[in-house]
Amino acid sequence: MTPFRKVYVPAAAGDAGGALGAAFAVWHRLGGARGFAMDRADWGPAFSGDEIARDIAHAGDAPRDAGCAVCEIDNEDDLCRHVAKTIADGKIVGWFQGGCEWGPRALGNRSILADPRRADMKAVLNDKIKRRESFRPFAPSILREEVPNWFEQDGDVPFMSQVFQIRLEKQAAVAAVSHVDGSGRLQTVARDGHGLYRRLIEAFHAITGVPILLNTSFNENEPIVLTPAEALDCFLRTKMDVLVLGRFVIERVPLRPLPGAL
Repeated sequence: MTPFRKVYVPAAAGDAGGALGAAFAVWHRLGGARGFAMDRADWGPAFSGDEIARDIAHAGDAPRDAGCAVCEIDNEDDLCRHVAKTIADGKIVGWFQGGCEWGPRALGNRSILADPRRADMKAVLNDKIKRRESFRPFAPSILREEVPNWFEQDGDVPFMSQVFQIRLEKQAAVAAVSHVDGSGRLQTVARDGHGLYRRLIEAFHAITGVPILLNTSFNENEPIVLTPAEALDCFLRTKMDVLVLGRFVIERVPLRPLPGAL
């Protein structure tokens, strides 16, 4: 209802964003240079491989008692291909990488990921993990260059802060992320700044021909997980199939051998 067709919405467009804006306003009045463009949201705590390994060790026998195998996949390409194949096979994956997102959206660092092609995936996620109202949609994370091929609009939506209409002929192909009105609250994933998450979507695209993953926040009716220990706890008490903590993969009753299983 305005003449504006491209709008920038920051990662935390609420009270937290207002606080940041106020700080920048003072900074500029004091002579500070303008120029900071927030094109990423991973400002929260990150954890090293050693810290993740320590939290897994502190869990003791809990993963094994839950019927899980634990392995470490050092090669990032192998890790992304393995996880992409797992998602394409219909498994639900907890994905924990890098710094925690700042703002209300999980953007590929503290995310639960699933196959967007499965029409029943909303019900599966709600039954296994989220336990929330069935009408609430799940979001599509899409390779930035593929947006005009799948949506009626085009633009950068790095913080999952806008809703675009999915092309009518594509809605059935990504039924799990298509809302009842054919829209999707998308996250665009650019070549720069998204690291391993971008490569995971690329691997899924190579396997399925779909450049989109279903992305929802890594939690179960609680704040988004912050630490590896919280992610492991959420994984073990829900029916999530796979947990990826950095380079570590914890998988329930693997259907195929995991490389380097411990």
